[in-house]
Amino acid sequence: MSEVKISAETRTEFGKGAARRIRRDSKVPGVLYGHGSDPLHLTLPGHDLLLALRTPNVLIALDIDGKTNELAIPKSVQRDPIKGFLEHVDLLLVKRGEKVTVEVPVHAEGELAPGGYLLEHVLNALPVEAEATHIPEAVTVSVEGLEAGASILAKDITLPKGTTLAVEEDAVVLQVLAAQAEEAPEGEETEGEEVAEA
Repeated sequence: MSEVKISAETRTEFGKGAARRIRRDSKVPGVLYGHGSDPLHLTLPGHDLLLALRTPNVLIALDIDGKTNELAIPKSVQRDPIKGFLEHVDLLLVKRGEKVTVEVPVHAEGELAPGGYLLEHVLNALPVEAEATHIPEAVTVSVEGLEAGASILAKDITLPKGTTLAVEEDAVVLQVLAAQAEEAPEGEETEGEEVAEA
C-alpha cells in the first residue's frame, strides 16, 4: 500500500467556534493518538485528506509543522450528514512493522448460478490484522456458480501474505439467498365468493 503525504499543523484552539473557523479555511480538525503518547490536536488540509480517505485504511505520512514525520491510519471519520464534507478525523499513530487491526472491504466477483438468487453481504468489511505498511485495500471472493444456501466463511477467504483474520473463522461473510416469490395479490376471487355467500 502506498503512503499519502499530508502536511499538518498542530492546533491550540479547541471547541466548536475554533472547529468552524478551521473548516471555513477548507481545513479539517483532527486528533493523532496512540502508542501511549498524549493526543496531538492537528489541522489538516481538507482537499488532500478527502482524496486520501478514498482509499480504505490509507497509510498517511504526516509532516507535522515541518518538524516531525509520523505514520498514521484513519480510525474515525466524521462527515456532515447532508453536505458530506469532512468535520473531524481521528488518526491512529502506527510504526513500520507494527501489526494493526483494521476492517478491509469485501468484493464479490463472478455470477451466481442461474435462478434469480440474491447475494447477501453479512460482513461488508472483514476484520484482519496486518502490518501497518502492508494493509490490503480489499479482499476479493469468487461467488461463481453458487446457489441458495451457500455461504462463504471468513476462513474460506484467501488473505494476502502477512495478513491474518481478526474475526472467528466460522463467521459468515457472504451468503446466497433464494429470491422470494411474489405472492399473488388477494384479488377478485375472494370478493366474488363473499358476494355468493351473501
